Amino acid sequence: MTIYHFTGIKGSGMSSLAQILFDSGEQVQGSDVETYYFTEKPLRDRNITILKFDPDNIKPGLTVIAGNAFSDDHPEIVRAKEIGVEVIRYHKFLGDYIKKYTSIAITGAHGKTSTTGLMSHVIGGYKPTSFLIGDGTGSGKQNATFFVMEACEYRRHFLAYQPDYAVMTNIDFDHPDYFANIDDVYSAFQQLALQVKKAIIACGDDDYLQKIQANVPVVYYGFDAQNDFAARNIVKTTEGTSFEVYVRNEFYSTFTIPMFGDHNVLNSLAVIALSHYEEIPAELVQERLSTYSGVKRRFTETKIGNNVLVDDYAHHPTEIRATIQSARQKYPDRELIAIFQPHTFSRTEAFLQDFADSLSQADAVYLCDIFSSAREQSGNLTIVDLKNLIDGSEVLQLDHVEILNKHNNSVFLFMGAGDVHKFQDAFEDLLKN
Repeated sequence: MTIYHFTGIKGSGMSSLAQILFDSGEQVQGSDVETYYFTEKPLRDRNITILKFDPDNIKPGLTVIAGNAFSDDHPEIVRAKEIGVEVIRYHKFLGDYIKKYTSIAITGAHGKTSTTGLMSHVIGGYKPTSFLIGDGTGSGKQNATFFVMEACEYRRHFLAYQPDYAVMTNIDFDHPDYFANIDDVYSAFQQLALQVKKAIIACGDDDYLQKIQANVPVVYYGFDAQNDFAARNIVKTTEGTSFEVYVRNEFYSTFTIPMFGDHNVLNSLAVIALSHYEEIPAELVQERLSTYSGVKRRFTETKIGNNVLVDDYAHHPTEIRATIQSARQKYPDRELIAIFQPHTFSRTEAFLQDFADSLSQADAVYLCDIFSSAREQSGNLTIVDLKNLIDGSEVLQLDHVEILNKHNNSVFLFMGAGDVHKFQDAFEDLLKN
């Protein structure tokens, strides 16, 4: 029996896949840097061995699954090729693995992780379901019927998949270090559409998704009445959101979700549409929607005294707007404080004014230095360029988080895809002491 060795096991997709294989009865180990990442907790909970990167980790009898963040000249990958050990790239392995199931690939510029979590929770209440979420959460059921997975468009990695279903939440320009423009992003989604085997569930409110051509049915959902699945009569409260769903203009059912913001209505509609296509009863869908508790780093709340601290992965202007809208719905009478750490210099430069406009919807704005990534260590601008576009904003330093203390009975939105959590951790310590 082969042992699967994950080179870069702490990567969000890699960690999830390692958990799935382990849960499914396979032997799993991996290697990575020693720095702690939140994605390693579920690995350690399963007692999966995590080693330091070292070519001596690679021995005959292993199958190496290589993370996409590491090039072919990584010492472990070089050693594997020297001794004839098979090396499979993460997305290629996953593309082959999902063929055993009814696969549901969830993709889009925004909303992938939240929708994958929601879809796997709802469908999992109907039949055994394995799932891979991009927040580092994975679960493998040995008798699974469905496989729900987050499929990322970055570097067109999702073209390694030929899923039964694709859910497309939106098409927006992101990853400016790879995609040339929005049309380049669209072309990647169009290419994926031609690889889908059963149906595409797409947001019809998105102009680009309206243009998708496919060899399978394209089922549209959204707020617009023209959609196949349309949400109407939406009622927003501080407890959640309820809405009626019309299927091709005929009333289908009323749904209530314990979530906030328009984007969560859309994510739920995607799940409702796919469930309807798979003939899952509306009552079961509603029951599962009402018990959904969310995924990591998506409006994750911590309450200390009369303050609410929210951890959110929002790292694009569209996502920042959605997070602020959710907070306004849930906490209409509170001051909203945005603490934002931009992720990558190229994204910050490409969306500089958009970031300023979206963050300005908060009541106060604090900015953390730009988080550089492994693939991009420096850029042409600094956080001050963004600060200069937002009236009254301030740059937040890790050793001076006490500046946030001037806000009380407030909602603090810590947003970003880097290590913004260290600012939240420091502020939490301050509030507790």
